[in-house]
Amino acid sequence: MPETTNKTISAKSARNTAALFNYGNIIAMLPGLFVIPSLMLGETEKMSMIFMLIATIVPMILWFAVSIAVYIFARHNPNERTGHYTQQAAYRYYGVIGIIVVAGTFYGTNVNYWLVTWVVCALILVPWSLIDVYRIYKEKWQDVTLEEIQS
Repeated sequence: MPETTNKTISAKSARNTAALFNYGNIIAMLPGLFVIPSLMLGETEKMSMIFMLIATIVPMILWFAVSIAVYIFARHNPNERTGHYTQQAAYRYYGVIGIIVVAGTFYGTNVNYWLVTWVVCALILVPWSLIDVYRIYKEKWQDVTLEEIQS
């Protein structure tokens, strides 16, 4: 006869997992938040523009790769609220990446277009992710108990 065991997913674990995708969104935008204002206020040279593009695009590409694993892990969490918050953060991020891919096709090497696009993306992702993290930590979370059948 199979035995059943109970496994508990703590409220704290579910809450932290729910915030994970939002943290990734914010971290992916951080380098640009420091580099772009300094470049816009100062004299821009060719090398500084290259550095600016690297600092804004590369973290977003790396987060794109990691975010897929985070999404799979967090979206299928037994706590439904964790999945909901993860899905909302993913919608925002993948939507922004879609805008960059579609619009960037026509930009070529015009740095000003890339700057404006990055600023728009940052204005979408960062505040919204911060608001979501605030909501996640303000919400009441409860432990979820799973029943596992051992054979």
